Amino acid sequence: MLFIFSLLILFQLKHFIADYPLQGAYMLGKFKGHGWVAPLSAHCGVHAFFTLCISLALVSWEYAIALAYFDFVVHFIMDRVKASPRLLGRYAPTESKFWYALGFDQMVHHLTHYAIVAILI
Repeated sequence: MLFIFSLLILFQLKHFIADYPLQGAYMLGKFKGHGWVAPLSAHCGVHAFFTLCISLALVSWEYAIALAYFDFVVHFIMDRVKASPRLLGRYAPTESKFWYALGFDQMVHHLTHYAIVAILI
């Protein structure tokens, strides 16, 4: 149980570091209407890199790469839905729907980590 809890904490730290301190001005370009693919890919690449590092300590490199790819894809899709001016990104922080979208985004990321931890154990 301690091992599972430790992995969950590790992925929570990974999520915080990749989503906040390491998400610079360039990566915030993911909110643009055009030219968002590269900034979003860079952001998701950071998440995938950390997932790869954590996973390599526990499973073969083939599984670790697959888990990193899974994290990248889910993060890419969710963040684009959240950031797209045509989708959930159309809401302003003054609207309750903005906060629902942000909460949904964070829930999806955490559920992704739970799935990865379940695979790792």
